[in-house]
Amino acid sequence: MSQDSQHGKWTISSSDDDDEALPPSGTAKSECRRATESNHRSATPSPPVEVKPEPAKPPVSSLPVGSEARQSAAKNQLNPVKYETSPSLAGKRKKVVLDSTGWALSESDEDDGEVKAKSLSDVPKKAPPSPKTKKPKVENERPPSPHGRLYYIDEPDDFFESRIPPLNDTYSFYLNKVTGLNKEYNSGALHIRGEFGLTFQEGRTKLQFNYCFDIGWMVKQYPSEFRDRPVLIVHGDKREAKARLIQQAQPFPHVRFCQAKLDIAFGTHHTKMMLLWYEEGFRVIILTSNLIRADWYQKTQGMWMSPLFPRLPKGSSPSAGESPTFFKRDLLEYLGSYRAPELEEWIQRIKEHDLSETRVYLVASTPGRYVGSEMERWGHLRLRKLLYEHTDPIPGEERWPVIGQFSSIGSMGLDKSKWLAGEFQRTLTTLGKSSLRPDPPMHLLYPSVEDVRMSLEGYPAGGSLPYSIQTAQKQLWLHSYFHCWKADATGRSHAMPHIKTYMRTSPDFSQLAWFLVTSANLSKAAWGALEKNNTQMMIRSYELGVLYVPSAFNMKIFPIDKNPFPVSSSSSGFPVPFDLPPTSYTAKDQPWIWNIPYSQAPDTHGNIWVPS
Repeated sequence: MSQDSQHGKWTISSSDDDDEALPPSGTAKSECRRATESNHRSATPSPPVEVKPEPAKPPVSSLPVGSEARQSAAKNQLNPVKYETSPSLAGKRKKVVLDSTGWALSESDEDDGEVKAKSLSDVPKKAPPSPKTKKPKVENERPPSPHGRLYYIDEPDDFFESRIPPLNDTYSFYLNKVTGLNKEYNSGALHIRGEFGLTFQEGRTKLQFNYCFDIGWMVKQYPSEFRDRPVLIVHGDKREAKARLIQQAQPFPHVRFCQAKLDIAFGTHHTKMMLLWYEEGFRVIILTSNLIRADWYQKTQGMWMSPLFPRLPKGSSPSAGESPTFFKRDLLEYLGSYRAPELEEWIQRIKEHDLSETRVYLVASTPGRYVGSEMERWGHLRLRKLLYEHTDPIPGEERWPVIGQFSSIGSMGLDKSKWLAGEFQRTLTTLGKSSLRPDPPMHLLYPSVEDVRMSLEGYPAGGSLPYSIQTAQKQLWLHSYFHCWKADATGRSHAMPHIKTYMRTSPDFSQLAWFLVTSANLSKAAWGALEKNNTQMMIRSYELGVLYVPSAFNMKIFPIDKNPFPVSSSSSGFPVPFDLPPTSYTAKDQPWIWNIPYSQAPDTHGNIWVPS
């Protein structure tokens, strides 16, 4: 079946795999497992393993559990294919030579300058392996990176040596460091090691909420003297995935687990949060990165870091230590939604601390079906309520565009009225108690194929952008909203986004009415969808973010910092992670689709993308 659109002609399989059965979740689980496996290898490369010309196959443990599309993407990332200069890869292919690691090496790396999506049927069938040619077993060997064993490079000595960001700065919103950028664009950015690491490593105990984990890599981010500190990991893995996670932790007896309840089908535990305890108090960090190396290497990520919350005096009232944004109440309510005995100790600890300095609002999603006033506790109706109560109407607000930026897309329905405009856009356009319901411009930022091809990671960056052809072909109307990923102001145009942000800007893009950084992608699973004639809200997944509104900072509006790097203590502007105004797709641009091939032009590492 073929589908024509302004974004090209796609050939689609007959699969009925819908996004409702394959919910997007930021970084795809297959990508997480691929990175987790490849990150375990030694920093010193192993001697090459002599193999016969047979494609290297990933071990079963490195492949995702779930849809065929996810498995295909994972296999493709483990076995990249080099670009070839044959006129058409749909016909006879040139002979591919395999190096000693099982990687395909082409005879030429010339670029024909064009990217096209080919049919899955155009991918050559692999010959069945000979039973006599078996790859010798190597002790402790892990699958290589998508770019080869030496893809990850050690950062230079001064990579972590930049000033410690002031924890009393205006917004406490930071981008992650990116390997390969000019130094000025990492000044004031954070990493799990380095200046962020000082916070991360010195905590006496740690509570880690996340979607993907590489426990060995995570522990190695601490200095050796801190590697035995207690850690509780909150995750959503089940069955085989849970067994793999527990197996990862066997060398680390100080690591314990809490499994989040996922009672609604296809939900995920997508929240990313750290609670770090010290002798002096505790700190909250809400972020967009998984705890795997790939997410801290060459992707655009963001985080909010709280001040250090001190302990309250003994005998303080239960309401003591609350912030004007009710952050303490909302954090306790969110933790309570897990209904997990493992979290009770931490809930009691938080009650004993002073969170009054917090200026942001918590916006969370938890799985369930909610009615009445409970509908406004979670998901996009929670965001709508906060915008209604804590922002003010703006003259000419119908010209103030709404911007959504994300790394994955769910099923929106046959037209915009089904959910995007009917529910979600109404939330994003809420400004105070105005009775007006304007229809302002809406710009959605999602990387194009060319954005991914020319990125620092090349095509494998698309493994963390899981928008499937099965979903895309059902909602071609959505693509007219799309804008490219461009971030020259932050130096991150070629660092593909895993960050998720939503905001309302002035018509000239110099001011913000509000700003949200979150784990939630553009999906009903993450934000919730109304049911039963709008009397019930259903949410599938756990998500978490923080909302900035000017009133919480004693401001009328947020000015936007057009040049956030290098960081300046004198700037009062908000550091939006990408360039404004957004850049619309051209007629040749296509949204990145992760489970179709891109074989007519190589990426920045000389590879093409051929899902197997």
